[in-house]
Amino acid sequence: MEFRIIDDTLQYYNLMLGDIAQARSYIFVETYKFANDHMGVRFRDALTRKSREGVKVKILIDSWGKGPISESFFSELIQWGGEVKFFEKIKINSDIFTRGHRRDHRKIMIIDDTISYIGSANITGYNLNWRELCLRMEGELALSFKKVFLENFEAFNPYIITNKVTFTRRIKVGDFEIIRDVPSIQFQRLKKRYTQLIKKATRSVVIETPYFLPGFILRKAMIDASNKGIDVTVIMPKHSDVRMIDVLRNKYLGILHNAGVKLLFYAPYNLHAKLLMTDDEIFSISSANFDYRSFRYQYEIALIGSDSEILRQLRDHIAETVRNSHPFDHAEWARRPMIEKIFEWILLPFRHFF
Repeated sequence: MEFRIIDDTLQYYNLMLGDIAQARSYIFVETYKFANDHMGVRFRDALTRKSREGVKVKILIDSWGKGPISESFFSELIQWGGEVKFFEKIKINSDIFTRGHRRDHRKIMIIDDTISYIGSANITGYNLNWRELCLRMEGELALSFKKVFLENFEAFNPYIITNKVTFTRRIKVGDFEIIRDVPSIQFQRLKKRYTQLIKKATRSVVIETPYFLPGFILRKAMIDASNKGIDVTVIMPKHSDVRMIDVLRNKYLGILHNAGVKLLFYAPYNLHAKLLMTDDEIFSISSANFDYRSFRYQYEIALIGSDSEILRQLRDHIAETVRNSHPFDHAEWARRPMIEKIFEWILLPFRHFF
């Protein structure tokens, strides 16, 4: 198998478009956002051309993340036999604050049983200057991701999710495991797996996430690891694209810093990568943020493994991220405006929905 880590968004899109152009059998795309902008149009037109050539095209897009686009945006693709589904339309009712947050946040693409992608990037020009983390895989993993996609595609319809999405949450492929998480307050399988990995670490834990709102169990695991002398590092953007999360996360930073957890802020622009790596030996590349909402309410997917080539590329990725980050300043944090502290308390009861 061949693997390539991509953290430059434009490079990632160009690789995907190049692979789409070479497709001969099928192209399956599952994404949270597919925008009606210059980049979304490029992808739509590329997929439409392949549909006209007789390539089977299936697209699954989240109804929240899709923004204003509808089936009409894909009308020509559908005319040529392409299939487009929008995951669970949002209904305004008493359950909107729980059911409405159960979004399909996964981001995968599979081509011709040979190429597959997983990672953090949506299909939109909005995030062209963001630092992402995506993995291109060439080899047998494509068949497993194909199975995952087809089960998701058949299980989802615009108004209801069938029970089919609750099976095959974990798939073993050699030394890799694919975890397909589903909304659950009780199970939260990805959070539990991350907690296990942090607890088993003996030397280091590295977390990259755009939104850092860890629950009590994950905070305790990080603090316990740090107290044992393990190097625990969390890298997040200085300013994410969701200001309320930046305000709310401040509430957790002081206690983690005092426990020895290293907090770094990526400065150039938004860091949107989603990575967990322990002991330089095990990695997780996923669609999931390190927050309540991803672990509790969203449909997420993660690839966990120990492949030496992927780990080598991830070490380079992390080193570049760190070079462009600066450490948490506890004194500056303590001097943050009182209005921010008040908003931290106001937002705290809603932390599960950010």
